[in-house]
Parts: sequence; structure tokens; C-alpha cells
Amino acid sequence: MRYFIVAGERSGDLHGANLIREITKQDPQAEIVGWGGDLMESAGARILKNYRDLTVMGFWEVIKTFWTLRSLLKECQRDIREFAPQVLVLIDFGGFNLRLATYARHFEIKTCYYIAPKLWAWRPQRISRIRRSVDQMLVILPFEKDFYQGLQYEVTYVGNPVMEALSAYEWNDTLLHVLKRHKSIAFLPGSREQEIKQAIPVVQKISTVFDDYQILVSGVSNVDKSIYEPLRNLGNISLVFDKAYELIQSAEAAVVTSGTATLEAALIGKPQVVVYKTSWLTYLIARRMIRVAHISLVNLIAGKEVVKELIQGDYNAVNVASELETLLSDVASKKRISEGYSEIRSILGETNASEKAARHIINLGCS
Repeated sequence: MRYFIVAGERSGDLHGANLIREITKQDPQAEIVGWGGDLMESAGARILKNYRDLTVMGFWEVIKTFWTLRSLLKECQRDIREFAPQVLVLIDFGGFNLRLATYARHFEIKTCYYIAPKLWAWRPQRISRIRRSVDQMLVILPFEKDFYQGLQYEVTYVGNPVMEALSAYEWNDTLLHVLKRHKSIAFLPGSREQEIKQAIPVVQKISTVFDDYQILVSGVSNVDKSIYEPLRNLGNISLVFDKAYELIQSAEAAVVTSGTATLEAALIGKPQVVVYKTSWLTYLIARRMIRVAHISLVNLIAGKEVVKELIQGDYNAVNVASELETLLSDVASKKRISEGYSEIRSILGETNASEKAARHIINLGCS
């Protein structure tokens, strides 16, 4: 069977890669083409466009790059039409992928959405487009099933792929040994250029406040590495690329940009403070539209504050340093966070999300 898979960011590339391995295991004749990243390619997909060309964060940022995104959308639509898959698999990345779902409907291509658009956070009216265009929705957050049922739309909870990614991960023991020689703080600035630029001055200041700690900064290869130049050759800052799990595991505490990495840090069991900043125009628009009390996956899954979130103006070196002091020295805070993490593991349940998702996708293509 022919599958076309679209993932528009780092986490989607990771989950797409695990999904591809399961699809080819269950359907040895599978032909998989898509837009994604190096992980999906290494898993066996033929990648036509790397996701680094798609990654844009925020309302204002989308407006500024509108014509570029429009051109990319048309290019992806052409690739789908020419490949003519039996199933189109869309991973997260709602603004782009929902338009692809609408397009695929015109060619009677069956569409599975894996890792649902965050309607529970903003613009729930998008359910109308989903009803018209998406044949199957596979969700990875337990509360999403009840949310979509409340909108009279049936979805399937398959578990969370972060759990299986961690359980299958091959740790670099040599790197872990090196990193654990000194007490350290992990800083995960995110995978988008805007996020990294926001983080750099905070990292620099934190390194002077905690000068007796090694500051382990998680770099990503999908951006121009020159963006990290201000962090090079600074005494207690170590920049390590594409080894976020080892950095989190080695550190006493972590500063994590909101996204999948917050859940990864929780499942590894590391105390963390979650940070997030975007343009002020985007933030002001989002404040009027977003319907949830928390932004981090950790707090959303738990349904309460487990970890501190520093958003927009609150995300600065002074506040980050204060929260780190608490995480490093307050035993009661660390115990409360650890208990919250245990609840999250229990809520998420099984670890075979990709296997289940692949089975549903193959069945959709055969139906």
C-alpha cells in the first residue's frame, strides 16, 4: 500500500519515524513517501521536503511568511497528487495539515490525522473542517478523547508515543558518563529559530548566576548552527547537539521550552521549569483565543500545575534563576513534582502508540 506522511516539526519527525517502522513491519509491501525529517528518512520513508522549511511559530510570524507557506502548500499538494497514496497520514501541524486534508478529499484519498490539532486550546470551530475532511483521528493525550466526543466526533486514543520513544531509546552511556562528572543544569531552548534566539540571553545570564554548574544547552541540527554562536567559548556552557535525553538525564534540573520536551523531561523524572515566549502581537492575539489554563503538556495531562510555567514577560533570567534555586534546593518542591510525574505516567498508560496507530492506518487503507 502507498502512504504519504506529513510532519512539520521535530517531534512530528520523531513520532513519524516510529510510525513508519511499525507500518513497514505490519505491511512489508508499504511504499512510504512524505514531507518530514532525517528520522523519518532513516526509518525508510522517501522524504521530498525537509520540515525545516515549514517551521514557523506564531500568528504574526505566519502572516510574515504567508506567501512562502502558500507556495509550500501547493508544492505538497502536487506531491500528494502525483504519488496518489491510498492513505494520507497527517502528524500534528494543524494550520498546514488541515488544508492538505481538505485537498485530499477532492481526490478521494483516505486521510488519517495522527496527533490531533489542538482544538481544545483554540479555534474549536475547526471541527467542521475535520468532520468534512478527516476519515480517522488518532489522539495521543487522554483528555482529547472526551473533548472530541463532546464535539460529537469519534476519535481513538492510541497512547502517547513519547513513552515508547523513551523506552526504546539507546542511551549514549559514554556521553552520560562525561556529562555526569560535574553538577549541571540542562537548558532546552526549543527547535525553532525564534525560540532559540529568545533563549540565548537567558542562558548567558543563567551561566553567570550558576557559575558553579555546567549549563548543558541542547542544540538541534535542523537550524543553521550559527544561531548558537553567542553561546560558544563561554566557560561553563556546553552545547550538545541532538542528545536532549542525555542532557536531561545528567542534570540536576532543567529549563525546558514548552513543547514535547516538557513531557520527555517529566517521563525521565527531571525537575523542570517550563518557559515560552513569542512576539508580543502573537501573544496578545493568543491570550484572547486560547482556552486552557496551562501551556505545558505536563500540566495539561495532569490537569493541574505540576511544574512552573514562565510565559512571555515572566520568562526572564531573574525568574528562571529563582525557579532553578527552588528546584535545586527545595526538597518539598522536588517531591511534589515527582509525585505529579508519577500521576502522569499512570494517566498515559501503555507504551505501544505507534504499533496501534499503524494498525489503524493500515485498516483504513484496506477499508
